[in-house]
Amino acid sequence: MRVLLVSSEVYPLIKTGGLADVAGALPQALVHCGVDARILLPAYRSVVAKAVDHGPSLWLGNVLGFGDTYLIPARMPDSGVPVWFVDNPALYDRDGGPYQRPDGWDHDDNFRRFALLSKVAAMIGSGEVIHGWAADVIHANDWQTGLVPAYVRLTTSGHRPRTVFTIHNLHFQGIFARDILPEIGLPPESFSIFGLEFNGKVSFLKAGLYYADRLTTVSPTYAWEITTPEGGRGLDGLLAGRARAGHLRGILNGVDYQLWDPSCDHLIPASYDSTSFVQGKAQNKAVLQQRLGLDPRPDAPLLGLVSRFSDQKGVDLVASAIPAMVAAGAQVVLVGSGDAALERTVTSLPHRFPGSVGVDIGYNEPLAHLVQASSDLFLVPSRFEPCGLTQLYALRYGALPLVRRTGGLADTVHDIPTADAHHGTGFVFESPTLEGLQGAFFRALSVYNHPDAWQAAQRRAMEQDFGWQRAAEAYMSLFDDALAAP
Repeated sequence: MRVLLVSSEVYPLIKTGGLADVAGALPQALVHCGVDARILLPAYRSVVAKAVDHGPSLWLGNVLGFGDTYLIPARMPDSGVPVWFVDNPALYDRDGGPYQRPDGWDHDDNFRRFALLSKVAAMIGSGEVIHGWAADVIHANDWQTGLVPAYVRLTTSGHRPRTVFTIHNLHFQGIFARDILPEIGLPPESFSIFGLEFNGKVSFLKAGLYYADRLTTVSPTYAWEITTPEGGRGLDGLLAGRARAGHLRGILNGVDYQLWDPSCDHLIPASYDSTSFVQGKAQNKAVLQQRLGLDPRPDAPLLGLVSRFSDQKGVDLVASAIPAMVAAGAQVVLVGSGDAALERTVTSLPHRFPGSVGVDIGYNEPLAHLVQASSDLFLVPSRFEPCGLTQLYALRYGALPLVRRTGGLADTVHDIPTADAHHGTGFVFESPTLEGLQGAFFRALSVYNHPDAWQAAQRRAMEQDFGWQRAAEAYMSLFDDALAAP
């Protein structure tokens, strides 16, 4: 089976969030299952140089009228999976991130940048570009590649690969004015409720939802949530409707345990496993306390958070709960960036609670690993969470997750109800409120004060297996299903 995975970010080449982790790990897992998997990614500035085994570039012409476009073949530096870069310097070789300028505003031409990525994917998949290689399935991800199924369905002649579209977060929909339609090369009739029209505008996300042969999202619970008015962001009618009935499946993301396992993690000072975690976590905690200016208190329950700072992630709830947490003897470490107001709030906390709260603004991969390896509790109090990866990392690192029951958090963390419980891997609360978060914290604290029960829960958490093999097999079953459909 030949599968082309298209993404706007792929770890370790470029990463802003969990999409990159998935796009880097899933193709590798598919290759291990015997799939001929390839990756397609924009040639952002400095990204191509991070790949290995570069081949000669291939001129694709003036695709969509956006200027000379090339395809650069290479291989992923960690896995050796083949990767193709869509090279259009006018669109991709610029300052800033994959979606935003250095000042934090979206690139004005994002609709061109990701339409080009999607169009080239359709061209490669249909066999128009690489002699002897066409895709059986194109796997597109999030709104940035939502036009892939539309191009395949509406503009491809000859071989038509099947398309699978994965929603990593329905909140981000790629909405643009309707007058871009001629520029991105799609026919006028596609601007319809039975197409990519959404509230009078063009939605790249809706294009993927409407035209793809099969749909997935990143956890079973989130697959249900997005078919409801509360979670569907205006698209629940389409997702729950007859046209898409039976076409949406929730496949839980996996973890790359070559990168996220404390027994072999070279980014943490002290490695450990499920037989040595007490000593290992204590050593890592001491290093983190010193690094972030916390008091050297080995017995203090340490709460970690590594997240994008947004209302979705519940970071405001954590900031509001910190006075009670510190008063109860806890230390809290917060790492991340995002909303400017939340950043200001978080940055003020170490001054208000010196020695008890540590903050690092930005994203630092080694520090993220150290926080996991040091934390007793790991905070993921999201208002909604399609899957979440940090709680999966936390389980393996023996940092018991404290999560709200939503999306993938509900699917992966099982509640520990009392200190004498012999089951459960974390602490789950229902309502996205300060009271809900604080209630779960004090429940966790009561278990923490019983070391035998706490360590037994840590051991259960570390023994959970959320590796990519299970997810890869589920995707292969879905690809087979798409290929067998009439």
